[in-house]
Amino acid sequence: MAKPKIDPAVLSAEYYRFHKPHAHTLSTFGDDWFALKAEAFARFFGTPVFLIGQTIFVTIWIVLNAIGVLSFDIYPFILLNLAFSLQAAYAAPLILLAQTRQADRDKAQSLADAQHREGLDDANEQRQKLTHEQTCLLVGMLKQNTELTEAVKLMAERIEQLSKDLHAHIVGKPASQPDKAPGELPR
Repeated sequence: MAKPKIDPAVLSAEYYRFHKPHAHTLSTFGDDWFALKAEAFARFFGTPVFLIGQTIFVTIWIVLNAIGVLSFDIYPFILLNLAFSLQAAYAAPLILLAQTRQADRDKAQSLADAQHREGLDDANEQRQKLTHEQTCLLVGMLKQNTELTEAVKLMAERIEQLSKDLHAHIVGKPASQPDKAPGELPR
């Protein structure tokens, strides 16, 4: 499976801010031409294309040398054995190095993800505190609003009573008595 390349522009995105300190682990062997080829070579060893190609190559090698068409490596195929040994001598360190560096990358990614989760947790905690503070302020404002509404109601009732008293004082009759129609006798 080919490792997806991470574009440096993507690394600059806010989401990847915790991954930036570990960007040096992106390439197994470095970023020069040899490093890219070495990593591609190490990755190629585990692919079905390599296994099928090597099987076909070995089969052709053995068939051509066994039936005598070519006799450069007769049975027991010592040259083929030497080629396999040479391939193993170079492939094993490359694969081990790739695995080690992949483990380093996985560890760095895990650390960056943990830092990201911690950052999200801290931000969430701050938002919850802010929400709690705003809720407390809102509850306080609602209580003040209720108190002010009650005070306004009391004032309105008091103003109404004072208006009635003033009216009764000016007109000369109690404000609580209904108006009499002209010419009506008192009861």
